[in-house]
Amino acid sequence: MAGLRRRALFHLATNPLYERAILATPPLRARARSGARRYVGGESLQEAVAVVRALDAHGLGASLDLFGEGVSDPGHAARVAGAYVELAGALGATPPATQLAIDLSHIAFDAGHLARIAAALPPGRLLQVGAEQAATADRVHAAVLRAHADGLPVSATLQANLRRSAGDADRLAGAGIPVRLVKGAYVEPGGAALPYGAPTDRAYADLARRLAAAYGDGGRGAKVALATHDDALRAPLLDALPEAVCELLLGVHPERARALRAAGRTVRIYVPFGPSWLRYVLRRRAEAQRTG
Repeated sequence: MAGLRRRALFHLATNPLYERAILATPPLRARARSGARRYVGGESLQEAVAVVRALDAHGLGASLDLFGEGVSDPGHAARVAGAYVELAGALGATPPATQLAIDLSHIAFDAGHLARIAAALPPGRLLQVGAEQAATADRVHAAVLRAHADGLPVSATLQANLRRSAGDADRLAGAGIPVRLVKGAYVEPGGAALPYGAPTDRAYADLARRLAAAYGDGGRGAKVALATHDDALRAPLLDALPEAVCELLLGVHPERARALRAAGRTVRIYVPFGPSWLRYVLRRRAEAQRTG
């Protein structure tokens, strides 16, 4: 039953008609927005920057992401890319630990747009490229590899539940690209992904250690970001990779982020913002329905 509910929520999260209906109905919008408030940085850049600065006051870094994905129209993709170029430039007014995050489907997987955005970043900042459905992984990784080869500051995201991720880890780490490791957020065909629970957890731990070894950094994990709220999974990995970054979602057990920082860990919080927040909230709800 939970699995069916999760699939239904993912369907709603990617259904533009459902999204428009909620956002166009003031009482429904207000109710949904109230429930989402703690998990999103607001609808404007100004609101999101205020959240980032509040996190910085607690020693926490941030990754800003403008909500959106699944764009296919070239004109729409160009407008999104332009907004991201402006956002990249605006990072200069944020704390130094602030990074930028993007899903490539938000810019129609256009490598040229990706290069423009990454080139607009202030020195020392990084553009985190997110993971999407397994069917798009080749396009995403190819764009990241090309941008990195051109000297642009980009990182990649790997989903531990995908059966292909060990090979992807070797390619990305072999090129020296920083990697953010997640468990995986999409409903995939059975042959493409491991079941959630113990199989995905084992794959996550194996991939974290594989990445550290591939970087040749003595196992320190300086280029590995562990993006998970699973304390039991993360703790032994931090013992093995003491320089790995811990990445957490805004509003999800914030006390744990502060505890990790107090223990000397580098912590970065994912801060999404923008008017298209409803899909994100539904996806978070869907993830809560995972079964092993």
